[in-house]
Amino acid sequence: MTSSVSSSRPENDALIHSEQQLEDLLSEPTNPVIETLGRLEGDILVLGVAGKMGPTLARMARRASDAAGVRRRVIGVSRFSGTSQEELEAHGIETIRCDLLNESQVARLPDAPNVVYMAGRKFGSTGDESRTWAHNSYLPGIIGRRYASSRIVVFSTHNIYGMVPVESGGSREGDTPNPGGEYAMSCLGRERVFEYFSRQFKTPMVLIRLNYACELRYGVLVDLARNICAGNTINLCTGYFNIIWQGDANAMILRAFAHVATPPPVINVSGPERLSVRAVCERLGQLMDMPVQFAGAESGTALLSDARHGQGLLGPSLVSAARLIEWVANWVASGGRSLGKPTHFESRDGTF
Repeated sequence: MTSSVSSSRPENDALIHSEQQLEDLLSEPTNPVIETLGRLEGDILVLGVAGKMGPTLARMARRASDAAGVRRRVIGVSRFSGTSQEELEAHGIETIRCDLLNESQVARLPDAPNVVYMAGRKFGSTGDESRTWAHNSYLPGIIGRRYASSRIVVFSTHNIYGMVPVESGGSREGDTPNPGGEYAMSCLGRERVFEYFSRQFKTPMVLIRLNYACELRYGVLVDLARNICAGNTINLCTGYFNIIWQGDANAMILRAFAHVATPPPVINVSGPERLSVRAVCERLGQLMDMPVQFAGAESGTALLSDARHGQGLLGPSLVSAARLIEWVANWVASGGRSLGKPTHFESRDGTF
């Protein structure tokens, strides 16, 4: 038996004015998510829960399970160097401190039939490449062996595709990877290692290639809006991008448990729109009543994803790019808090 949850979505397309409202909206499960987790058996373990998406994804899993009337543990695992354990626990999520690269600590983690793997390293990779490879390519072997009997939804990235012509419509799931730079190569390593363990132990998995989840404190739109407010010139060389509202991404990722298999399928998770940096900045400037300065010209290539398969399989985005632009403009212009973590989406050489 499933039921709906009370909605925190702004009425009549109103704006978002508080972090509590934002967090509630990012973790609000859709009815399809409730139905998916209502059919799913067993506890859910979220590895790397303290990142940008982990807390709201774990909350959504908790809320959807409760709405479905399913008694299960939702457990978040991290070193918790920044995110508060107490805040997660206040929302009914159990927490465990663990260095996932420490195999003895991983061995002591509880068994769980359902695992969301969110661990990884991107920023700071340049100059410390070995640590990035350890996190992105070695750690999957530790988890693949420890949770060989589980279902695993694996976070990956669109960066493994490499640049494609803007007019191509974006990279598709069957395209040959062409990673540029060591970060992207190590992420392809993550996928290959998980695929090995899936084939070796018949572990059902799915690989999620995420392309720029965005909320109001973090994301490409936030980077652009804050640069406009600061009077910085916007470089147009990386002239196009994809985004998806983080709440929609959370919902799609949890629904992916219904599509795990061995060997693991690949699913692109992103929004359906190809966005122009120039047009988005002009709209942000209009909404914030700020001038916009541009430099350079749009390159003919960009990191773009064709999201049609994922949108059809896991459900369509509910928040459009146009609506998200309005939310971000209001949030930034009114002094809303930032996570202080630029996406560096403009990087074209794979350096992070």
